[in-house]
Amino acid sequence: MSDLVQEELSALAAIFCGPDEWEVVSCSETDGASFRINTSGQGFLDENIPLKLSFHLPATYPFCLPGISVNSQHLTRAQCIVIKEKLLEQAKKLLSEPMVHELVLWIQQNLKHVIGQPETTVSSENCTLSTSMSMDDGTWIALLHLDHMRAKTKYVKTVEKWTSNLRLTGRLMFWGKIILILLQGDRNSIKEYLILQKTSKVDVDSSGKKCKEKMISVLFETKVQMEHKRFLAFEVKEYSSLDELLKEFEAAGLKELFSEFVLPLVK
Repeated sequence: MSDLVQEELSALAAIFCGPDEWEVVSCSETDGASFRINTSGQGFLDENIPLKLSFHLPATYPFCLPGISVNSQHLTRAQCIVIKEKLLEQAKKLLSEPMVHELVLWIQQNLKHVIGQPETTVSSENCTLSTSMSMDDGTWIALLHLDHMRAKTKYVKTVEKWTSNLRLTGRLMFWGKIILILLQGDRNSIKEYLILQKTSKVDVDSSGKKCKEKMISVLFETKVQMEHKRFLAFEVKEYSSLDELLKEFEAAGLKELFSEFVLPLVK
């Protein structure tokens, strides 16, 4: 099994770390890896529909398609087959690169469009139960500090891709040597972002080899309050002065957090 696959498996295990979310079935050099991921997506009525996704990564993966099977007690067999076909269609677009996490994110975000009309999903009784069980903690905000970016162009594109896939908004902010990432969105999505940031080879070391991000810190994380601005998109911005950076935080209703966490970074 290639280092690329081993790294992907480690990242997936870190991302899907909740109770019964992740299960490795088999793993070998000759036969590849097989595992299950238990996740969910939203139906037409925003009900939470559990999905059991089984993947087999052949020895030649990611240069060939993974094997995929889909099961759900809330869906018909025909709907599960349609989901499998759509996932394989997406996988064809991602050949030669690790794709499992992107496939899971894609079906989480597009399930309602794949399975068809509401009457073909779950019963109203299950809808009420599932919806109540899937209530989240609201919108959260987190501020991250990066020590440096050697491969800046690639790094920025990766951050933009991750935030887009996870439906996170906010800012990637550059002022002098200070690099900050302000994230806003679902708390679980922020958690997944942090795992990706720490487990993916997103930068290069001093010798130019790809490396993982080891110099990142979470300055603060809190639930969005009434005084906090809700960002509509994720934007990359460079600031010419500290005052300009301060105004960004003031506009977001985060002046106090700027004083407490950002100013100490200024040397």
